[in-house]
Amino acid sequence: MLTIALRNLTARRRRLIGTFLAVFLGVAFLAGTLTLNATLSRNFSNLFATADTGVSAVVQSDTLISTSGGAAFGGLRAPVSSQLADTIRKVPGVADAQPEIVGYGQLLGADGKAVGGNGPPRTAGNWIPSAALNPYRLLDGRAPRDVPAGQPVEAVINRGAAESGQLKIGDTTIVQTPLPVRITIVGIAGFGTQNGIGEVTYAGFTQAVAQKYIARPGQASEILIAAQPGVSQGSVVAAVSKTLPPGLSAISGAQYTKATTAAIGTAFLTFFKGFLLVFAAVALLVAAFSIHNTYTILIAQRTRENALLRALGASRGQVLGSSLAEAAALGQAASAVGVVGGLGIAQALKALFDVAGFALPAGGLAVTRTTIALALVVGVGVTALAALSPAVRASRVAPLAALREASVGETRSGFSRVRSPIGGVLLAGGVVSAIAGGSLAVVGAGAAATTVGVLMLGPVAARGAVRVLGSVVTVGGRLAGTTGVLARRNAARDPRRTSATATALMVGVAVVTLLTVFATSVKASLKSDVDRSFVGDLAVSAPAFGGGGLSPQLAVDLQKVPGVQAAVGIGQGTASVAGSATNLTFADTGKLNETMSLDVRGGSVATLAGGRAIGVSASEAKKHPLGSAVPVVFPDGTTSTIPVGFVYGPRGSFDGYLIDAAAWSAHANQVTDSSVIMKLAPGTSVAAARPAVTAAMVPYGSPDVQDRQQYADSQASGVDVVLTISYVLLVLAIVIALAGIANTLALSVHERTRELGLLRAVGLTRRQTRALVRWESLLVALFGTLGGVALGTFLAWALVRAAGSSTAIGFAVSPGALALILGAGAVAGVAAATRPASRAARLDLLGAIATE
Repeated sequence: MLTIALRNLTARRRRLIGTFLAVFLGVAFLAGTLTLNATLSRNFSNLFATADTGVSAVVQSDTLISTSGGAAFGGLRAPVSSQLADTIRKVPGVADAQPEIVGYGQLLGADGKAVGGNGPPRTAGNWIPSAALNPYRLLDGRAPRDVPAGQPVEAVINRGAAESGQLKIGDTTIVQTPLPVRITIVGIAGFGTQNGIGEVTYAGFTQAVAQKYIARPGQASEILIAAQPGVSQGSVVAAVSKTLPPGLSAISGAQYTKATTAAIGTAFLTFFKGFLLVFAAVALLVAAFSIHNTYTILIAQRTRENALLRALGASRGQVLGSSLAEAAALGQAASAVGVVGGLGIAQALKALFDVAGFALPAGGLAVTRTTIALALVVGVGVTALAALSPAVRASRVAPLAALREASVGETRSGFSRVRSPIGGVLLAGGVVSAIAGGSLAVVGAGAAATTVGVLMLGPVAARGAVRVLGSVVTVGGRLAGTTGVLARRNAARDPRRTSATATALMVGVAVVTLLTVFATSVKASLKSDVDRSFVGDLAVSAPAFGGGGLSPQLAVDLQKVPGVQAAVGIGQGTASVAGSATNLTFADTGKLNETMSLDVRGGSVATLAGGRAIGVSASEAKKHPLGSAVPVVFPDGTTSTIPVGFVYGPRGSFDGYLIDAAAWSAHANQVTDSSVIMKLAPGTSVAAARPAVTAAMVPYGSPDVQDRQQYADSQASGVDVVLTISYVLLVLAIVIALAGIANTLALSVHERTRELGLLRAVGLTRRQTRALVRWESLLVALFGTLGGVALGTFLAWALVRAAGSSTAIGFAVSPGALALILGAGAVAGVAAATRPASRAARLDLLGAIATE
C-alpha cells in the first residue's frame, strides 16, 4: 500500500503542484520567522557579549519603574549616586568602577535633520574613560574633554550615525537632549565589533556634560565594575554587595548582558516575531483549506481505484493509511523545500530592514535544529490533518463501487448529512454571542463559532450565491452569453466543491478584512478625538514611530512668536501607578484649556496645578474614583500618594492619567514633549503665523508645522502600519488561494474532459472554452471574496464594539479599502484560471469525447 501511495503521488505530480505550493509558502514563512528570530537573538547576544566583555559586575537601583519604557534597551530604574564608584574602586578584587549615564539624545546631521529614527533609540551618555568598561571603542579621533563655558562641548558619535548624517571629526552640530546642545565631534566610535547597535545613534559627552543635560549632578544610570585579573564575577558581586546602601544591588556582568539582550528581545524581536508568525499562521491556515479541497477531489476521482483495492483484499485501514501516507509524503517534501525557502525569506527580510534604514547586527543566519524540526512537523502535520477527512472517506468506499463510475458530487460522508444543522447552530450561537458583547473572551468565542458556522454552511449558500453573482456579473447573461450561463451552472452544479474551493480565499480575505476594518476604526476614532479635543490652530508633533521627542523649551520659544497667544507642550512619560508601569500624560495644566478641550466628567483640571492632584480618564476612574489616593513611583524613585482631582472622558493620548508638567519635571531627568499645540491671537491667520513659527523651530531640527487636519493625520499615522500589514497579508492569502483555485480548476477540467469534448463537438470554440473556465473561476473567487469581506467586517464590528466599551473606538469602514480587497479577489480568480483554461482549450476533441 505504501508503494501504491508513492506511485499515486508521482503519477499525479501536476495535480499536486498547488498543494505543494501552499504547504511550501506556509512552512517557508514559519521557518523564515524562526530563523530570523534565532539569528537576531544570536547576533545581538554576541554583539553585547563582545561589547561588555570587560564588565564583571553592575550596580543598579532596586526600584524598577518599568521593564521597557524610558531606557535605551528596556528597563527604567531609579538612578544611583555617581560618587558610589569611588567607594567601589576600593573594594578588594575591583580593578575599576565607572558611572554610566544613558539617556535620550537626538543627533542632527549635516543637513540639520535628525539622524536615525524609524524605531531604534537615539541615545546619548557619558564617554567612559576605561576601555574595559566602555562598550564603545574609538575608531578615529580622541575622547571628549571638558571645555570652557560658551564653547561647543566635545562629543564622540558612533560611525553608523556619522555616515548617516554625513558628519566627520571637526564638524559642529546639535544633539537635542532634548535641550539643544551644540557639539564639536572629536571622535568616531564603534559598538563592540560593529559601527553601532543597528540604527541606534550615540553621542558620548564628558561625565560633567552628561550629568548636566541627561542626568542630574551626582547621578548615574548605573555603575560598571571591572574585576582584577583572576577574580571571578561572582566574587566581585559578593564583595561589592557588602558595601552597598539599602535600595541598591549588584549583578554579574553575564547577568547584565543577558538582561540587556532579553530587553531587546522583548521590545524589538518579540514584535517582529509575532508580526512574521501572523504571516505564517495565515499562510498555513489558507493552505490547509486548499489541501483539503484538493484531496477531496482527488479521493473522489479515485473512487473506483480505491474500490478495486478493497475488492482485492485491502482493508479500510490500509486504504486510510495509504491516503495519509501520500499526503504526509507530499507535506514532507514541500516542508523540506519550505525550510530552504525560509532561509531565503529570513535573508531577504534582513536586507529589507537594511534598505528601510533599520539595519540589524551583521552575522550569518542561525539555523537551529529546533527550527528545522518544528517547520517539518508543522508542515507534515497540517498536510496530514487537512487530508484526514478525505482519507477517511476513501476508506469507506465499498468494493462494489468498482463496478460503476462515481463522480465527485456522488461521494458523501455521514458528516455531510449533519453538517448544515451543526453549522446553523454554530452560526446562530456565534452571532448572538458577538452581538450580545460583554468581555473580549465572549466576543472571541462568538467570532470563532461564527467563522466555523459560515464555513460549514458554505455549500448551502454556494448554489444560490453563485447563481446570483453570475447574473449580476454577466448582466443577466448579456455580457458573457452562453459561456457565462454554462460557467454559472458548472459552479452551482457542485456547491460542495465550489464552497471548498472558495473557502481558502474566504478565510484569508476575512482575516485581512478584520485587520483592515479594525485599523480603519481606530484611525477614524483617533481623528475624531482630535476634532473634538483640538481647539488650537497649529501644532508640532514628534513622529509617531521612533521619532524621539521635542524639547519643552520649544513651547517657551513658540510662546514668544508674534501672533501666538498660547503654546502648550504635551508629553508622556513612564511611571509606576498603583504598582503597574503606566504612561502618564503631562502638560501645563494651567493653560491646557486654551488649546485642548477635555471632556470633564468630574472635578476640575485646575486642581492639577503644581502636582496637587492627578487626573484620570473615565476608564481608570473605575479603579481610582474622584477623591481617592493613587500611589505613584516617579522615574527618580520618589514615591508619592496623589489624590484624584479630575476625571475626564478618553481623548486619544490623554486616555489614562494626566499630571501637571511642573510636577513631572521635578522627578524626571529628561523631559520631552510629544507635541506642542498653539492657539493664535485673534485676527492672526494660520498662513500668516506659519513662517514665523517655522523659523522658530530651526534650532530644534525643523519639525513640521501642522494645521488641524495635518495634526489629526499624524496622530493616526501609526495605524497605517497595521493597514500595510493587512495588504501584505492579502497578497499572501491571494497567492495561496490562487494556487488552490487553479489546482481545483485543473482537476475539474480533467474530470470534465468528456463533457468539454462534447461541447467542442457541438460548436464551442477554443476561445469560448477559455472564457468558460475563466468565468467559472471568477464566480468562485467572487463568492469567496464577498464571503470573506462580509465575515471579516462582522467580526471587526464585534471586536470594535467590545473594545469600545473600555476605550473610545468607534466602528468605521473604508469603502475604498473594501473595494480594493474585492478587486484583488476578482483579479485572483481570473489569474487562477489562466493555465486550466489554456489546457481546456487545447484538449484533443476526439480523445476527449472518447474519455470515460
